[in-house]
Amino acid sequence: MKSETLRLGLPWTPLDQAWVAFLQDRMPSPDPLHAHLAALVSHQMGRGHACLDLLALWQDPLTLLGWSKLVWPLLGLPPSADNPWPQAALSLPWVQGPGSPMVLTMDAAGVPRRLYLRRAWAAEQAILKSIADRLLAPRPEPQNLADMLHVLFPPSGDEVDWQKTACALAAREGMTLITGGPGTGKTTTVVRLLALLQREASVLGQAPLRIHLAAPTGKAASRLSQSIQNALASLPAGYEQGIPVQAVTLHQLLQYMPDAPLRAFEPLATDLVVVDEASMIDLELMARLMGMVPVSARLVLLGDKDQLASVEAGAVWSQLCSGADQFSYSAQTLEWLQQRTRQDFTPWVRSAKPDAGALAQQTVMLRRSRRFQAHSDIGQWALAVNAGDSAAAQGLWQNCIQLPITPESARAGWTTWLAHLAPMRQPGAVCTDALALSLMQAFAEFQVLCALRHGPWGVEAINQQLSRALGFTQATTQHQEAWFVGRPVMLTRNDYQLKLMNGDVGQCLPTAQGLRVAFADGQGGVRWVLPSRLEEVETVWAMTVHKSQGSEYEHVLMVLPDRPSPVLTRELLYTGITRAKNKLSWWLPSQSVLYQAVQQQVWRSGGLSDALK
Repeated sequence: MKSETLRLGLPWTPLDQAWVAFLQDRMPSPDPLHAHLAALVSHQMGRGHACLDLLALWQDPLTLLGWSKLVWPLLGLPPSADNPWPQAALSLPWVQGPGSPMVLTMDAAGVPRRLYLRRAWAAEQAILKSIADRLLAPRPEPQNLADMLHVLFPPSGDEVDWQKTACALAAREGMTLITGGPGTGKTTTVVRLLALLQREASVLGQAPLRIHLAAPTGKAASRLSQSIQNALASLPAGYEQGIPVQAVTLHQLLQYMPDAPLRAFEPLATDLVVVDEASMIDLELMARLMGMVPVSARLVLLGDKDQLASVEAGAVWSQLCSGADQFSYSAQTLEWLQQRTRQDFTPWVRSAKPDAGALAQQTVMLRRSRRFQAHSDIGQWALAVNAGDSAAAQGLWQNCIQLPITPESARAGWTTWLAHLAPMRQPGAVCTDALALSLMQAFAEFQVLCALRHGPWGVEAINQQLSRALGFTQATTQHQEAWFVGRPVMLTRNDYQLKLMNGDVGQCLPTAQGLRVAFADGQGGVRWVLPSRLEEVETVWAMTVHKSQGSEYEHVLMVLPDRPSPVLTRELLYTGITRAKNKLSWWLPSQSVLYQAVQQQVWRSGGLSDALK
């Protein structure tokens, strides 16, 4: 690459440079700003953005790009220059024509605002079109809806029952978004929705609805299956018929491979699709989901808008749920809700947003957590972090029982598991299915979560420290770690032959045939796998907060590094904190890192929020 094409001294990746070289080879441009715009689009996609925001690039480039410093002369710009990016974007040769490799969009005033790779722009447009089609498709309201809601959600006081509200809205339209924190009853709400719709089909003499349940990872799918199974017991008599309990991963449901966006697909044969942990769905996977679920079918998405966004590009869920914490229902929607749910929404009317868009009429935020109350320690941490209130976080830290945390002291979290495992480490031991399930459950009571993967406070280093502290040797060969009794492992890639998904956690245990790795099969049984067949796994005494999404543990130990990092954000802290059900501990080499992370928020560029207003 010629230095005059893309200036040196900035953190371009090989992919950024290759992208610019590809464009210049096919349609050369002498303007250095063109090359830098193309590189910046690639750079932002690599950081999880759907596009390059040209306004933010001028107003707050350091935050947007995640660079430690930005020296305008390195881009060939004088410090006092006017914003050159819109004009440079207009003259870009690579946005001209219907098949251009990039797409430029304008704001309401006709000023260039966002620059996309065409693939990302096409995915965003597909999502918007699908939402519009679903909200416009006529759909008959279930008969006696108010009466059935009354049976499924008996009145329990004067407060608004947001689960009942969500169920009512989901029954009237083809697409519904249900957001809320852990323990707010998202799965319970969906089970009652499925019960209501299946009951309606039965009363009308129709065939039972074809229902599909899915989640982004195998771990999240297993949790969804278990949650639905548990919720069935609370249904009124006669309402449990026809409700499936087995969820699959989104990749399984959509037959999604790395080249999926380039291949044609057939619509799913379904009447209703429920997807949990929607915050983990990236831009292209969401477009695929929207494309494969027929407009005639209902689509219900569940997730926590305050959690971490997807690993890949896009912050689809947070953008779709933008403003969900406000009361965004129109007068027409409000009147309909009051009639069908028989609830008084008057206290919420004062904060209503009458100009909210059509999707907001089908979005509900569940506000009451049954896992932990707002006044509980975990609840207070979650509230302080979500609000970006570092002063409150400091107060909570001062009120904590502050004990020194070391790898050796972390051993106490696995006391029960270690006691149950001890007989299995003796010569000749043989593990049964029941004992394997018990060991996996005991191990999952406690989890160490790290913010980083690399470095002295990252997963790799902490895993090695914990292994030694727990009394396990981590002897390694040149290529992989040795297998030993008790080794906990996590898959890092889907394995369709073994029917194991990225994020599935198993445990190495002795059997009559030798060492095998036990995985829960999601149906109360165990799947045993030869260690040699598991190539894409890693030891998981500790895992990253990203990998913990879709899971919950009795006790979580959060490990933060000793210095600030761009990945340390309130969304990451909130996600890690809310994995804990009953106990939260901190391993902090520097308290100031925690307080700074509380104030740092994830921001990903994209056009979904603006387009849906």
